[in-house]
Amino acid sequence: MAASHKVYLGLGSNLGDRQNNIIQALQQLKSQVSVEKASSFYETEPVGYLDQPLFINAVCLVSTDLTPQELFSFVKRIERRMGRQQAFRNAPRPIDIDILFYDDLVLESPELTIPHPSLHQRAFVLVPLAEIAPTLVHPVLKSTVAELLEKVDPRGVRKLSRSLQLSLGRDLQETVPSVHVSLSRVGITNMQRIISLASDGGCNLFYTNLELFVDLPPMQMGAHMSRFSDALEEVVDEVTAQKAANVESLAEAIARQIVERQGAVRSEVRLYAKYPVEKITPVSAKRTQELYSLISIAVYNGKTLRSIIGVEAEGMTACPCAQDMVRDYSRERLLEEGFSEEQAEKILGAIPIASHNQRGRGTLLVGSKERIRAEELVEIVESSMSSETYNLLKRQDELFVVNKAHRNPMFVEDVVREMLYNVVETYPNLPDNAFVWAKQVNFEGIHKHDVFAERFGTLGEIRKEVLEGQHISKHTTLEEWLNTAE
Repeated sequence: MAASHKVYLGLGSNLGDRQNNIIQALQQLKSQVSVEKASSFYETEPVGYLDQPLFINAVCLVSTDLTPQELFSFVKRIERRMGRQQAFRNAPRPIDIDILFYDDLVLESPELTIPHPSLHQRAFVLVPLAEIAPTLVHPVLKSTVAELLEKVDPRGVRKLSRSLQLSLGRDLQETVPSVHVSLSRVGITNMQRIISLASDGGCNLFYTNLELFVDLPPMQMGAHMSRFSDALEEVVDEVTAQKAANVESLAEAIARQIVERQGAVRSEVRLYAKYPVEKITPVSAKRTQELYSLISIAVYNGKTLRSIIGVEAEGMTACPCAQDMVRDYSRERLLEEGFSEEQAEKILGAIPIASHNQRGRGTLLVGSKERIRAEELVEIVESSMSSETYNLLKRQDELFVVNKAHRNPMFVEDVVREMLYNVVETYPNLPDNAFVWAKQVNFEGIHKHDVFAERFGTLGEIRKEVLEGQHISKHTTLEEWLNTAE
């Protein structure tokens, strides 16, 4: 691995939008170097050729693996892209980027001299440089930047109050809208991030898609959209560094942070992540990686927190209706061929009966104060279908999966009921006020449509039906549960 070098760069601009030019140059630098510090902006008198506009100057510290020559070529490309043209010495320019120091390197070549040969004479370089590195020692002159600054006249170098911060007017989001009506949810969707969660076994990477919302009162024009990103960035590093951290903890922490940053009465976070699991194929015992969707929802109202964990997994189902028709047809054909009733039934009982298949996608959400393991939910979803599926299947594995599915035909409704039964059986100690949502979508093989079934409600409502045989007509919805104070 190449060593990282500490480099100080000087930036200047006196054509066009000078401040914007420097900000743009800093952004372009970040494509190949890491910008660690940046000074304030300083307005300065021109040097050398005086009949030109005032400059804005700044200095930044970067770390890079580029060699001095590679870095020099890189900054010159940035200058060209931003419109700098060849002209006379000290001519006006939209951007100028100089290499001031490169570690403690001393270099002289026809195109590049390090340290910059004139920096010790230029107040417009030394003033911003002293702001971020006063004790930095010049490797040739053996003086610190602060000592070099004492030897030049700093007049003509004026610190700008704006610097990298824009002076904005009124906060439009806080003004009163023309129509007095509250909004149920306002926020951002499709925010994509790669998130790393630490665990005892190492580090797991999740590709996540986030939705962040707040309720908006009727007297507020809008939400501060940038604060959603701020809340996410502030929370991610703190939560993901924890051992045994999980996506529920992350969603909950973001929900709390959003309420604080937005000054909102309620926040809602929905997080969708791709979750890798290593599985072994049933017969060939080949290792294969399966991807599952991990879902976390957190709602916080400033006092109470509601949290949900869920998964989405795929499997397959065999249609019971078509299988029953094939069975009846096969029985008739066997009888026509001279087999007895007893023989026909014995044959049909010994072999799998054909049917059409569907690839199914099951979703299972559980809301509770108790921590639920995603692996358990995946097992419940897959075991509730006719058969699980795999990314990798050898021929003997295919035979196993097809045979298993056709020995266990299921309607889409059967899958949802099976998921609910398995939840009741797996979590006998969860309280009745926990929330459950089971959903199944089957992508039909011989029809032009898909089929769908779902059930949602509290675990108490579902237990009364599964265990006691009651009929509960009122099913608590996800929104009702999320908004119910505990």
